[in-house]
Amino acid sequence: QVQLVESGGGLVQAGGSLRLSCAASGSIFSTMMWYRQAPGKQRELVAVDTSGGSTNYADSVKGRFTISRVGNTVYLQMNSLKPEDTAVYYCNGYEMYSGNSHWGQGTQVTVSS
Repeated sequence: QVQLVESGGGLVQAGGSLRLSCAASGSIFSTMMWYRQAPGKQRELVAVDTSGGSTNYADSVKGRFTISRVGNTVYLQMNSLKPEDTAVYYCNGYEMYSGNSHWGQGTQVTVSS
């Protein structure tokens, strides 16, 4: 059974840091990504890590967030957090051989001003 389980969310003051983790199991994953969804807004792509090791970021988080990966666990280091980073953060991964996409359950990040 394929599972993606996020952890590491919480409440932090503006300027602080959090590190999110997403442990994927049940398959081998190629591209893994972090998305976020703020109340009343559409889910947006935050960061991408391909199986080839390249990364990409939304303009709003460049220079502050870093995606990294060890095997099937992907991390999102978030520094210099702003209140507008408040959202539920979701991990998404594509299975390497089937191409199927899977989502985690999400983890809440709240940044107070």
